[in-house]
Amino acid sequence: MTATSQLQDNLSTQTYNPMAKIKIKPIGDRVLVKHLEEKEQVRGGIIIPDAAKEKPQEAEIIALGTGKKNEDGKIQPFEVKVGDRVLISKYGGTEVKFEEEKYTLVREDDILGIIG
Repeated sequence: MTATSQLQDNLSTQTYNPMAKIKIKPIGDRVLVKHLEEKEQVRGGIIIPDAAKEKPQEAEIIALGTGKKNEDGKIQPFEVKVGDRVLISKYGGTEVKFEEEKYTLVREDDILGIIG
């Protein structure tokens, strides 16, 4: 078996699991998201530096916490699930860097909506 065919066999049997390499487990009503990069726009030949760009509001849910407890002490289920594309509050959440990747921990209340 050649190296190329072995690689193809390995790729065909693997399924994408975003949690496979993430070792961050949110607690309570927190959700771990990864911002989806916006396409770089050039306006009038001027490239906008990363420091001047706004933080993207579109993100993908990577992990869910344990859930928010209501007044009776029962855990309320999340309205979102892992893999959903969502819009999050522009200034909400806490940025976390783990193994060279940037993630954000946000409360479920900071999620504005689910994208189709």
